Amino acid sequence: MKTASTCAALSALVLTAVGFQHFHHVQAAEVKAPKFIVDPFWPKPLPNGWLLGQSVGVSVDSQDHVWIIHRPGSLEIGELHATTNPRIAQCCAPAPPVLSFDQAGNLEEHWGGPGSGYDWPDANHGITVDSQGMVWLGGAGKGRGTGPVANGQDVEIGGVESYHDNMVLKFDQHGKFLFQIGKPNSSKGSNDTANFRLPAKIFEDPKLAEIYVADGYGNHRVIVFDRDTGKYKRHWGAYGNKPSDLDAGDYKPEAPAAQQFRNPVHCAVLSHDDLLYVCDRVNDRIQVFRPDGTFVREAFIEKQTLGSGSVWDIAFSRDPEQRFLYVADGENNRVHIVDRNSLGVLTSFGQGGRQPGEFYGVHSIATDSKGNIYTTETYRGQRVQRFLYKGLAPVTQHQQGPPW
Repeated sequence: MKTASTCAALSALVLTAVGFQHFHHVQAAEVKAPKFIVDPFWPKPLPNGWLLGQSVGVSVDSQDHVWIIHRPGSLEIGELHATTNPRIAQCCAPAPPVLSFDQAGNLEEHWGGPGSGYDWPDANHGITVDSQGMVWLGGAGKGRGTGPVANGQDVEIGGVESYHDNMVLKFDQHGKFLFQIGKPNSSKGSNDTANFRLPAKIFEDPKLAEIYVADGYGNHRVIVFDRDTGKYKRHWGAYGNKPSDLDAGDYKPEAPAAQQFRNPVHCAVLSHDDLLYVCDRVNDRIQVFRPDGTFVREAFIEKQTLGSGSVWDIAFSRDPEQRFLYVADGENNRVHIVDRNSLGVLTSFGQGGRQPGEFYGVHSIATDSKGNIYTTETYRGQRVQRFLYKGLAPVTQHQQGPPW
């Protein structure tokens, strides 16, 4: 374990130095990175006076339709005045939890919520449309009416207390329920192979028909299941260790690298060349694995970030080599553009705010076949935004601000 810690610390120093060198030699080497401009007119206004609550997932399907999931229950009383009896005002009402849009921004599918035969999450979290067009959902709610496990400040969960959202659900694109893995209030912790514990995000390996789950807000692991049967395959914690549910305490940037993931393990996304990138959100780091759980390397992003951490979600650029990672950083309210080879940050865009191109709690990120970026925002951000890909351009600023 001491050897692993030393290697991890050296790895972090090397990768941090590489990222620093990337930026400070930008002009000399004329490093290029993808350039984006915000599209303030996408999507089109929702019908029926519908509003989005905390928007906690985005995925793009094979037809370039954009899917999001939000939490209707997070809307404030003043946002629900069209739903009262008698009606207080013409505005507004919660949109259904699952929505999809075409490239023009038109609303297409809209469904979700409690139903027969499955357990809807207390606080839904994450959406993924797999290569067969099936829709996967997770959840981060404790139950007992408490809503999300954290709202604005993520906390480390020690022990093995079980919560309501211990499951992942699979639907078709029209909202027909297909199957469920895990049961509410049944988790036994990070080495339970039948249940999740507040799972955050799902990602598919279409080649092997496997589903990776970042598990998550309660557990401290990545876990893999068969996409078609829901059969358990394997799981692991940070550095490929057996996951532990000991309370790791608060994150301290100056401390040695943690040997376990902190809550939440917020994403696990697989590249074309079979490298799995895991969001260890509050530890401000990306850990990279082979599909069998073998640890490859790690890198820190904005390592001094406290609170909810800097590494919330990851999407790949759409060139064949997937040269770039796009990292959603909801605490610093920006998107980092990372060179996938070195894991160094090339540049970032966005800033805190509610205008187009700004963020409040940028939570999830995805790309379409044209290379455009889609983001959702949680807390009071409550929206989806599109950023249009404009090709590669020389990097001239470490932080670009809103990409107009």
